[in-house]
Amino acid sequence: MIEVLASGVLATVQDGGRPGFQRFGVPPSGACDPRGLAIANALLGNALDAPAVEITAGGFEIAIHERTVIGLGGADLGALVVEEGRALAPDRSHVAWAGQTIRFAGRASGAGAGVRAYLAVPGGLDVPEVMGSAATCLVAGFGGHDGRRLQPGDVLGARRPSDPTLAGRSWPSGQGPSAGPAVSVVRVIAGPHGDHFLPDALTRFAGTEWSVRPDSDRMGIRLAGATIPRPPGAGDLVSVPMTWGAIQVPQDGTPIALLADHQTVGGYPVLAVAIRADLPVVGQLAPGDHARFEVITLPEAHDAWRADRARFAVELEGLARGEHWTDHWRWAGA
Repeated sequence: MIEVLASGVLATVQDGGRPGFQRFGVPPSGACDPRGLAIANALLGNALDAPAVEITAGGFEIAIHERTVIGLGGADLGALVVEEGRALAPDRSHVAWAGQTIRFAGRASGAGAGVRAYLAVPGGLDVPEVMGSAATCLVAGFGGHDGRRLQPGDVLGARRPSDPTLAGRSWPSGQGPSAGPAVSVVRVIAGPHGDHFLPDALTRFAGTEWSVRPDSDRMGIRLAGATIPRPPGAGDLVSVPMTWGAIQVPQDGTPIALLADHQTVGGYPVLAVAIRADLPVVGQLAPGDHARFEVITLPEAHDAWRADRARFAVELEGLARGEHWTDHWRWAGA
């Protein structure tokens, strides 16, 4: 249905991830912005964790070989129909015609604009599942489309025929984490290895405005702005299990916030852990973006997750009720 013409910075097939296999050394993978993925899928009536294309930064381009409806979630990466010069807004479903070219020109200007967009097709991308997931595991080379990033010439199909009544739908709350402030705020709880740091380490971490280093990737966000001192002679740990959102501090004192492709075990002590409700914010940080971290309690983290789920449920219900006739005329005029 769609053919990749240009791969851009990085484009992979991702879904809700591959939980339950870390004991075998397999990272969870999946979308770095689970909310963006869920919105793109919800617009088409898919399962919220169905496989879609995760597009990083821009430069991705596809040819449409069969008329369909696509859903876009996550960051605004300047998607447009090349032949018409028509912009395709995020958090909306759009008609895509056979013979058209869709290009993701690049990340919107300004800090906090987000770096990852999600392109969903009806029913999800038709790719094989490995260990119960279609997510691409780049570090091991399996899942997704041949276990690798998408390349020119790759052809992807959908699991379900298009439904023209799903064209022109808009997510009720507008843009998600991609429309963030100039300095993104990520809430964290204290990590399990406080005794491996000086007493003021967590306060120092929360009191610093950090910038994202250019050597960040899907494994982790590397932060610059200060160093977190370790006690004299303090070494690393015997390797312990790691989790998405853990903030490790290597010997040089520069923190790393782990993302979806994180290693399953590690020896760097964990100073803090990003709460689940804010993982989409971490996943949308781009090199050069700025972030600060707010320490909260575990009960507050649980409350934040419940509030996030309740808000998403209300928005999903609003999507089901909403009128979405905007693009119907495009389909009907074929």
